[in-house]
Amino acid sequence: MWRKRLTRWGQKLQGDLGWVLCGGLLMGFTPAPLEAFPLAWIALAPLWWAVVRGTPRQAIFYGLVWGCGYHGLALFWITGIHPMTWMGVPWLASLLIALLCWLFITAWGAALVAGWALGMGWLNRVHPPAKMSQFAPILPYLAPLSRILTGIALWCVLEAIWRSGDLWWSSLAYTQSPHNLFILHLGQLSGSGMVTAAIVLVNGILAEGLLSRRWQALGWALSCCLVLHLVGFTLYSRPLNDQNPLTIGIIQGNVPNEIKLYPAGWQKAIEGYTQGYLDLTRQGVEAVLTPETALPFIWNERFRQTRSFYQAVLNQGVLVWMGGFGQKGDRLTNSLFTLSGTGEVLHRYDKVKLVPLGEYIPFESLLSPFINRLSPLDAHLAFGKPDQIVQTPFGQAIVGICYESAFQDHFRRQTRQGGEFILTASNNAHYSEVMPAQHHAQDVMRAIENDRWAARATNTGYSAWVDPHGRTLWISGINRYETYIGTLYRRQTQTLYVRWGDWLTPLLFVVMVGVQGGRWFNQSL
Repeated sequence: MWRKRLTRWGQKLQGDLGWVLCGGLLMGFTPAPLEAFPLAWIALAPLWWAVVRGTPRQAIFYGLVWGCGYHGLALFWITGIHPMTWMGVPWLASLLIALLCWLFITAWGAALVAGWALGMGWLNRVHPPAKMSQFAPILPYLAPLSRILTGIALWCVLEAIWRSGDLWWSSLAYTQSPHNLFILHLGQLSGSGMVTAAIVLVNGILAEGLLSRRWQALGWALSCCLVLHLVGFTLYSRPLNDQNPLTIGIIQGNVPNEIKLYPAGWQKAIEGYTQGYLDLTRQGVEAVLTPETALPFIWNERFRQTRSFYQAVLNQGVLVWMGGFGQKGDRLTNSLFTLSGTGEVLHRYDKVKLVPLGEYIPFESLLSPFINRLSPLDAHLAFGKPDQIVQTPFGQAIVGICYESAFQDHFRRQTRQGGEFILTASNNAHYSEVMPAQHHAQDVMRAIENDRWAARATNTGYSAWVDPHGRTLWISGINRYETYIGTLYRRQTQTLYVRWGDWLTPLLFVVMVGVQGGRWFNQSL
């Protein structure tokens, strides 16, 4: 008997599996390098269709397959850390580390999708009772409507949970960045959660139309999509009315990681950033922004006395935000220093969101012996305090270092506390062009959500200049030395998202609980 059941289960699973995998791969095409963002509005529908038709156990498997297709393809750039022979890691061990990292982050993302599919499959077992005769005219629509609401709420809740941890990158919302600026403006209302909700909503309407064979659902989905874009266009069309200009120079040093931590790299970094600083200050900039760990030294008295860059600052007298290392007890910090024209460190911002395994070891007491045997990678940086406020002579800055660009709450907190413009500093030299492009997409979302101008300095690309509507006014090339001068404007506006945060997700959750509770109650009557 169990063999027959297993055979039937496998046959049904096989029939839907191709569509589910195809949907996951289509979603994987939406971020860089292909940036086929319109596919996101249909790519979730095959998974939805299969989950509703299947059992909760099958739903988990469907979710894993779709999630592996999406996250595995979108995050394949992580394998670009190989080879790490320049760090002393043997070639084969480097390959193993890269593959394990890719498999882990793919599984982590797939777990989110599997959790959503399980929730949908389990809650779908409850149907509106037929004896509700007073609702007979709308009874056929109750189950689809409740599933759509449940699907949106579950996905938004799970993304919020994943985003609250230390490992996060590929929200459904970032599939629309940096090109679909209209829909990204929904982020000004409730953050990336509202953009995700919009994508899930349209996919849900399409899937429910396929399930019920109501082909007019295609028109409903299209209409809903157009309305959502119209709302975003209304927000996008508001004039900026900018005041309080600030002219900033950006230096993209282009120091490859293969030499960055060695004498040849140190010399190239010092020469490149010194010359870039001199060139920019002679052109009249008010401040200069450098990338993450632009000068990979501990910023102390010995450095100030022996480095030509520091002497150039004293000679030119122009403020610089310098990436380097600080000290916190017996550990280093990944920091951005606000260095005044007199050589005084006005503020040191320490990176808050460190990269797991790359900059710190999760559950260090348990995993550290294993990691240390596997490779000589040093992953022991100290965390910065989450409540840091970066005051500058030009007003309060909103600062993010590299990986922090994926965490919207990190930027919202600083904006809500008075931040007037965004500065992000990144390295990104470990990877191919795909990762810097996706990183730029994250920074575009943060600029829109917070309604702030953003200056982005990276080591090897892509450095960029973004306005509060998410328009990229300048973007650098990849793997080349560049400088740029741009004008940003200090703003004190507060979007609905900045004031209230992601209010939509808890609201959807409460409504979902009420709807599902009502269905369970009626089922028991």
